[in-house]
Amino acid sequence: MIRNDLRNVAIIAHVDHGKTTLVDELLKQGGVYREHQVVEERVMDNNALEKERGITILAKNTAAHYKGVKINIIDTPGHADFGGEVERVLKMVNGVVLLVDAAEGPMPQTRFVLEKALALGHKIIIVINKVDRPDARLNDVGDEVLELLLELDATDEQLDSPIVYCSGRAGTASLHPNQEGTDLSVLFEKIIEHIPAPEGDEDGEMQFLVSSIDYNEFIGRVGIGRVERGSIRKNQEVMICDYHNIRTPKKGKLVNLYQIDGLQRVACETAGVGDIICFSGIEDITIGDTVTSVTNPEPLPFVKIGEPTVEMTFAVNDSPFAGREGKFVTSRQLKDRLYKELLKDVSLRVNEGDTTDSFRVSGRGEMHLSILIETMRREGFELSASTPKVLMKVIDGKNCEPIEKILIDVPEESVGAVVEKLGARKGELIHMSPSGLRMRIVYLIPSRGLFGYRNEFLTDTRGEGILNTIFDSYQPYKGDITIRRTGSLVAFETGEAVSYGLYNAQERGNLFIGPGTPVYEGMVVGVSPKLEDINVNVCKRKQATNMRASGSDDSLRLVPFNKMSLEESLEFLSEDELLEVTPKSLRIRKRILDNGSRGKSNKGKK
Repeated sequence: MIRNDLRNVAIIAHVDHGKTTLVDELLKQGGVYREHQVVEERVMDNNALEKERGITILAKNTAAHYKGVKINIIDTPGHADFGGEVERVLKMVNGVVLLVDAAEGPMPQTRFVLEKALALGHKIIIVINKVDRPDARLNDVGDEVLELLLELDATDEQLDSPIVYCSGRAGTASLHPNQEGTDLSVLFEKIIEHIPAPEGDEDGEMQFLVSSIDYNEFIGRVGIGRVERGSIRKNQEVMICDYHNIRTPKKGKLVNLYQIDGLQRVACETAGVGDIICFSGIEDITIGDTVTSVTNPEPLPFVKIGEPTVEMTFAVNDSPFAGREGKFVTSRQLKDRLYKELLKDVSLRVNEGDTTDSFRVSGRGEMHLSILIETMRREGFELSASTPKVLMKVIDGKNCEPIEKILIDVPEESVGAVVEKLGARKGELIHMSPSGLRMRIVYLIPSRGLFGYRNEFLTDTRGEGILNTIFDSYQPYKGDITIRRTGSLVAFETGEAVSYGLYNAQERGNLFIGPGTPVYEGMVVGVSPKLEDINVNVCKRKQATNMRASGSDDSLRLVPFNKMSLEESLEFLSEDELLEVTPKSLRIRKRILDNGSRGKSNKGKK
């Protein structure tokens, strides 16, 4: 059976190329909203972190209608660290809309997601977005996308993909680069015409692959996926099986069944081949499971998700200020939360740590793990996090490390500083080409060489540089890299930071705290330009006397301190430091807090 009344499509692109904004307009013009209804921007980014950062973290399902055809649309993340989300949702669709910025052209993540879509044999619609940019290069970008398709061994059918020129913000689309559209009807028409309708055996035994997981406080875990064969109905008895035979097949019952329409989940009694549905009632359902009929438990193959490349240790917070600000502080609560995250994040790995209250958490990159930490602290968790480490592999008897491919777009005058820094971090120059008054540079560099580099990069390029990374391969270990060339200013005693103590400490380096901040012995309060750590007493008060000099207190002018974000704090950490994370504070601290013990430990290492 062919479902001509249905299309399933994913929108894939590099980060910040305008996927979510385009989906907004598709929903507006697809009859989801009432006339004159006020709708917030980027409505699909419904998570607080997504709204703040302006990025999509989780893939979202929605649906629009056009000329009697229901179009299920999946908005996917664009950042490389969330590639696992994209890889698995591609199993739910029959084609993809590849979005490319009209000025930037194909970027590293564009290549990554396109390669996955081509491997699954999906049909492609190329959308060149932001055509109203003054620096748009419409014809050049179209050629670059076709070159990329050739490079990725696309089939003749995939090479013959239609190109649509769009302005997502204005909600217009056209088939010609020099012609402005009036609405998105051209794109809707191309989706219906070019993306194949779902097809399958309507009378066969039911088969359904779980591609995504959601959680609802009232109904528990919700499985999301596409019906591959047969039909599925509410209150049906089913068998849950797994393609890799990790778990033994078991029976379950589908309590609730929903179809997605617009931004709502609408309860339904049955669904057929090609429908993307959500169901509840099976408590331990997980991504990659196949829901089948009881009589024929035949699992569907599940796409192999890329392995993690970066590891951090999460542990119970044991600082002197532990338990003051968080609701969840024990190792049991930390363990339960991390294992709960595993159920919906297929790119994450959690293992027991070296101690009973620590856990080794592996992910796709620093941002992947920092988003998890930020989410947990907002939920009320307290924990300590170690410096990120790369995961090594032994290949053909050689110790190999993950290598990133980075694409850099910088002003010409910044090229020297960038090339010098990347060379020192074992970067290998692959390609350099001018792009107007800017240079586009491609490097291969060890993943560990990028730790702590983003802030330096923004400083070297005066905030004008663009840096994009994607995992490339594993290669033999490149040798030692000196990442951090500074030391720390460490608090000498426990108390409250005062202006007098901070005024004396700021001569030694740049501070992270201001007056009135509670500190404890061993807490890092600033950065020293020298390689070694320096103990400073930021709690030291001015000696009280009965003599006063006019204006002497006014001369204590403090330099504005640098309040570190979560990512900046993780990049700053050295091997002997930890990041204390609470719902209200981020504190960098030494592993050994006592100054005397730490000094002896450092001497022993020398």
